[in-house]
Amino acid sequence: MDFGIQFFPDIGPETKAADAYFRECLGLVDLCDELGYSHVRTVEHYFNAYGGYSPNPIVFLTAAAQRTRRARLITGAVLPVFNNPLKLAGEIGMLDAISGGRLEVGFARAFLPHEFRRFGVSVNESRARFEEGVEQVRRLLEEERVSIKGRFHSFDNVTSLPRPTQKPRPPFWIAVMSTPESFALAGRAGHSIMAIPMAGAKMAEMIGIYRDAWRTAGHLGQGRVMLAFHMYCAATRDEAAAVAREPLNRYLRSLVDAASDWTEGLSSADYPNYDKIIAGLREETFETQVAKGAAWVGSPADVADAVADYDRRVGGFEIASMQVNFNTLPFDLARRSMGLFASEVMPKFGGRKARR
Repeated sequence: MDFGIQFFPDIGPETKAADAYFRECLGLVDLCDELGYSHVRTVEHYFNAYGGYSPNPIVFLTAAAQRTRRARLITGAVLPVFNNPLKLAGEIGMLDAISGGRLEVGFARAFLPHEFRRFGVSVNESRARFEEGVEQVRRLLEEERVSIKGRFHSFDNVTSLPRPTQKPRPPFWIAVMSTPESFALAGRAGHSIMAIPMAGAKMAEMIGIYRDAWRTAGHLGQGRVMLAFHMYCAATRDEAAAVAREPLNRYLRSLVDAASDWTEGLSSADYPNYDKIIAGLREETFETQVAKGAAWVGSPADVADAVADYDRRVGGFEIASMQVNFNTLPFDLARRSMGLFASEVMPKFGGRKARR
């Protein structure tokens, strides 16, 4: 299993200025090659303390590319629904070149109603815009002189520049939540998947659907699964819980607040059961997240047990993407946690060894 770090800003100006937040994030990125973390990942969200400091993951990952030499750079994820595919393909090609071919591109549908409302896009167009956008970006990266007449974007005889450094293009990831159809579609298309255990999906069943669809479509291997976790490792279980409890609880509350439209009467066929998903997250706490293995918090032995237990429960997965400075968790403690995890936990799972 490989272990990487992800950044999901969960603060606003009243909590921490943006320049301070990104200075701390890039300070943690500096540790990746030394400690053996396999990737750096960040999100695309807007307007709200939940994610709003990261409206363009390409920008952050470009900075991260200059602080690492080995770590992969993963968008987790870009949102075709709010982006022109011509612009997105060009930005992908540019970052792939700057990073020396280390970019991997995760795509997601977006799920926060306030973002759709502010961009003037209907939530009922989400799936159609996503599917068209991913396919148009794929073709722009793989082909030259591309002509497409789409429902949302059309263009004629376009060759996107810069051309990708990786051939035929950077690997694609698809963000999936809880519906079997999403897992199956990603498997059939031959894309890797990124998912979030905290949302309560029957992850073992969903991963099985993905891997079955992958093999049935004739792809080699069994695909790749990346799962996201909050992680905080300290010398003792009590010390770790005392530090991580309130930042994680605040993160959960901000997620529910940002998505509250789903529990206030909004519905869409593109988002079945999202009212139940968000209502379920409203009941989640630090304790429930740790108990179900969605948050890895504790001593090195506790965290190693949590990693092994979750891997066993879902039938195995390839990559863990860990939030290490969630909400207001202090920089120095996040740095110490990353070092302890790398030295005491990572080697037990065949992760990259730290460079000394």
